[in-house]
Amino acid sequence: MSIKLLTEIDSEGVATVTLNRPEIHNAFDDALIRELGETFDRLSRNPAIRVLVLAANGKSFSAGGDLNWMQRMVNYSEEENRRDAATLAAMLHKLDTFPVPTIARVQGAAFGGGVGLVSCCDIAVASERASFCLSEVKIGLLPATISPYVINAIGARQARRYFVTAERFSAERAREIGLVSEVCAEGELDLTVQKLVNAITDNGPRAVAMSKQLAMSMSNRVITQELQAQTSNLIAAVRVSPEGQEGLNAFLEKRAPKWMNSSEE
Repeated sequence: MSIKLLTEIDSEGVATVTLNRPEIHNAFDDALIRELGETFDRLSRNPAIRVLVLAANGKSFSAGGDLNWMQRMVNYSEEENRRDAATLAAMLHKLDTFPVPTIARVQGAAFGGGVGLVSCCDIAVASERASFCLSEVKIGLLPATISPYVINAIGARQARRYFVTAERFSAERAREIGLVSEVCAEGELDLTVQKLVNAITDNGPRAVAMSKQLAMSMSNRVITQELQAQTSNLIAAVRVSPEGQEGLNAFLEKRAPKWMNSSEE
């Protein structure tokens, strides 16, 4: 593992993946993209992980593409560019479909692909000084690879504005359009993230993971009899599962469920 990317897993199952290139505003290149993808793969297979926090060191969250990487792209053939973009697309998909909740901790500027990373997370917390920009058109490019995730986050109407204007917008504006979930003072960023982590880890681990998948799979579905049956079967199966039984019994017995730490009871 390179020092460009730091990974830490605490005793509560919270994995923190930190971009660590502050000297270039955490811009990423092909090597870092591969490393991020491999890291998400490895963590997704760890059953102890309950939450993933994506963070960054330094002044900026991520400036998007590394200048040296873009200079190499100039000489790539179309096929080489296709392979290069496919690696980025695969990494973003791994983050978007990560099996447990993901939280972006955005302390500063997120440009281009940095906005893509934020969009792939389930929850995004930004400090008041954070800013955002879909800057690709400024250099004659498109936010193509990140576009499905950005549009899912902010909607087509807002994407049609910010894709073409490349305007820089504030954390509060990002919250208004759905890119960011919470905005807080810079000094309260870690506390705000921790409150969300605690809220997630207070809940049944399997139920949390399944609820994330439920939200993704039910999006934009037509409510048919088949869908009603599918959801009915799902809750019936969960109610009789070991975790479901423990949760129901804990509630009825007015005690904390076994998945909570004794310090939280």
